[in-house]
Amino acid sequence: MENLINIKSNIKKRKIQSMFLKALVWISGIITVGILAYILLFVLLRGIPNINMEFLFGTYNSETLSAFSSIVATLLMIIISLVVAVPIGVFCAVYLTEYAKRGNKAVKIIRLAVDTLAGIPSIIYGLFGMIFFVAVLGFKTSLLSGICTISIMILPIIISSSEEAIRTVPDLYREGSLGLGASRLRTVFKIVLPTAVPGILSGVILAIGRIVGETAALIFTSGTNVLESPTLNLFASQRTLAIHMYMLASEGLPHSKDMAFATGAILIIIVFLVNLATTKLANKIGRM
Repeated sequence: MENLINIKSNIKKRKIQSMFLKALVWISGIITVGILAYILLFVLLRGIPNINMEFLFGTYNSETLSAFSSIVATLLMIIISLVVAVPIGVFCAVYLTEYAKRGNKAVKIIRLAVDTLAGIPSIIYGLFGMIFFVAVLGFKTSLLSGICTISIMILPIIISSSEEAIRTVPDLYREGSLGLGASRLRTVFKIVLPTAVPGILSGVILAIGRIVGETAALIFTSGTNVLESPTLNLFASQRTLAIHMYMLASEGLPHSKDMAFATGAILIIIVFLVNLATTKLANKIGRM
């Protein structure tokens, strides 16, 4: 009888603990979503009313403070940085998961390098980019110097996410492909990578967020110049939207802070649209 009472008591305690933990998880989720919603609404409600055609597509001057040049520079930064960093990061992850032997010293060195790169402050990347890309290689303060610096910065994100995505691919897929006579390289490119694409794209989304939000490293490399009209010249010094927002917020013009909020709203919208497109692409590939 006593044992039965103890069992019932333990069941009640476990139910109470389970309900408490469940409530804690829900509260934490609500707080997180609430903070995100507050930040987004705060920026969007103050920024969207100040967005107009002149601000989006006009010529930069003290009256319009147009962000057109910065929008083009930001999109160029995203596209070219990903074109440079994604192949390197994915191939590095393929080597670590598919080809490297366990306990290999090279693997330990690469993983140590990736962890170290992930923990370096962005200002250090900026100083490195200023010395190496701007001065030593002679790229000067330009969009190209910023792209090279940002590409190095996002490598740890892409390598880590790609490595985890490739590891989640069941070994049964590899064994089946190899058993049918496919080479290891063909198995990796035809079976493993297509299956891991959704996870890899998740890392790409995180990398895009790092690119568009970076300021410290780009001030030293791509510069703070704002062009009257956008250019595709990678050797021109251009400011991205994040730098444009920072510069407007620090200026003393009467309407510069309002335009800074407008720039922040544009930045949020661009990130949302790019992430939405990437997520839909990942879901589409996952269903194939």
